[in-house]
Amino acid sequence: MRRVKAPSRWWAEVEHQVQFFDLDPMQIVWHGNYVKYLEVARCALLDSIGYNYEQMRDSGYMWPIIEMNLRYAGPAAFGQRLLLRAEIVEWENRLRIDYVISDAESGRRLNKATTTQVAVDLKSGEMCFVSPAILFEKLGVNAT
Repeated sequence: MRRVKAPSRWWAEVEHQVQFFDLDPMQIVWHGNYVKYLEVARCALLDSIGYNYEQMRDSGYMWPIIEMNLRYAGPAAFGQRLLLRAEIVEWENRLRIDYVISDAESGRRLNKATTTQVAVDLKSGEMCFVSPAILFEKLGVNAT
């Protein structure tokens, strides 16, 4: 039985066209450039909740990525239009974002990924074991 998760309230999609400088010698997107595509999707998502990197810094926190997982299902090529989707799936003790990169025309999935970020207090340099109230506020949820 396949488990299907319910979509979250917090997601964003952005279209991106593969550029020549993203290709490897085999004329497909070099695997490391998918990390850059995740960043594009993550920034669109964080902008949508009003809590991108400048707002994070201004609130007194940084959110470094502590874990990243990528699974490649198919290659992307020069000129191909990609749909980059990012979705917040955890926020209470860490910020976990799931991603899907797919062909914009066919919808065929090319990559699935996850990043995990934790809040770090800028003044003390200490990692927070519970996400700060500002994240809950930006998401419109009550802290538990």
